[in-house]
Amino acid sequence: MRYISTRGDQTPRRFCEILLEGLAPDGGLYLPERYPQVDAATLAQWRELPYHELAFQILSLYIDDIPAEDLRALCAKTYTAEVFGDADITPLRELEDGLYLQGLSNGPTLAFKDMAMQLLGNLFEYELGRRGEELNILGATSGDTGSAAEYAMRGKKGVRVFMTSPDGRMSPFQQAQMFSLQDANIHNLAIAGVFDDCQDIVKAVSNDLAFKRRYRIGTVNSINWARLLAQVVYYFKGWFLATGPQGGEVSFTVPSGNFGNVCAGHVARMMGLPIRKLVVATNENDVLDEFFRTGVYRVRGSADTHETSSPSMDISKASNFERFVFDLLGRDGSRTRSLFHDQIASTGQFDLSADPVFADAAGKFGFASGRSTHADRLATIRDTDRRFAVLIDTHTADGLKVAREQVEPGVPMVVLETALPIKFAATIVEALGREPERPAKFEGIEALPKRVVKLPADAERVKQYIAEHCA
Repeated sequence: MRYISTRGDQTPRRFCEILLEGLAPDGGLYLPERYPQVDAATLAQWRELPYHELAFQILSLYIDDIPAEDLRALCAKTYTAEVFGDADITPLRELEDGLYLQGLSNGPTLAFKDMAMQLLGNLFEYELGRRGEELNILGATSGDTGSAAEYAMRGKKGVRVFMTSPDGRMSPFQQAQMFSLQDANIHNLAIAGVFDDCQDIVKAVSNDLAFKRRYRIGTVNSINWARLLAQVVYYFKGWFLATGPQGGEVSFTVPSGNFGNVCAGHVARMMGLPIRKLVVATNENDVLDEFFRTGVYRVRGSADTHETSSPSMDISKASNFERFVFDLLGRDGSRTRSLFHDQIASTGQFDLSADPVFADAAGKFGFASGRSTHADRLATIRDTDRRFAVLIDTHTADGLKVAREQVEPGVPMVVLETALPIKFAATIVEALGREPERPAKFEGIEALPKRVVKLPADAERVKQYIAEHCA
């Protein structure tokens, strides 16, 4: 299996080459030259596999430069009931007829990002040990990626983490999860700005090839193909749990900011998993919903990015969206580059509404979308608690609200649960008048000493900090 860039660089690379890289040299994102196809017979063989073995089977279709037994061992080490709190790893719960929640938030940091990040930490340590090298990970987080990356990488040999986050724009619990870590290889950088400023810094540093090579910069954001690949697994698991032995189509609704989570569903569908619809649920920062409704992708600036009660989705420049558009355009790298590099830079948007391929987003690729507001979140949290005695977080509430608008008779609708409610306690209190349950290991976390450095939204200052701490 070889990998190419969405922006036209056809130089074939193997998995372990791109594992430690992040962006391609031309600024594009890596995708496989082709999507391996999975037929009904293979799905039948996989149906009863435990999660770690299912992960191995799927990953081995894309990874042929790690010995099979080593890859199997890495999956088995990662996906355990001890780490994820349930033997099913991603248990499915039926809320009402045909509508399900898939639990993805039982890992160490109580968010779905753990599903991929725990594997990524083990892959990084394995490959760096095999090479005898070190890696400096630069990341951007709107809340959950940062803590998931730091908990996965803390204490790992040969790895340092430099995690940028928007100063003051995460929940107190999210900040405490990250900033309370005292591990010497973890560096938290609070950036004066919004998440998109942090993401721009990561891209700017990654595009400085001389700096990237000198300081061995890698990424753990969902621009990293290995992380997105790990997320493909739970779509297969969710499909098995929702359909039972009879099989059939399933739809998924995914709370979306950076498009990484739902892009993994796109990959699963391209592989042949019978997914009817992939429903993108946004909050008030609705750049993705606007595209799927109108064909216009319009990036918002910092001043127009709303601060909401589902803050991990407060994103107006969806990095992984480029992967889908590359497929939508028939894998035309030069045109993809023109849209994301030239047009976005000059006008802040592109418009495919008059292009025949726009109809393919829904018709050929199964995408639909919807939008949820703060009032919707409160109402959905109250309704789900009252009717089902199930407490959900704000992002999952966005997903559930939009999912109900897209449910079709006879087609199971699976909503991906993205975080536990304790991470967004203030909104839960606003909705229900009570604090959500807090796992014992996180008692008093907000009062712990913090390790964090505040920096301006300036890639050069971040590079300076990295250089000073890699000596």
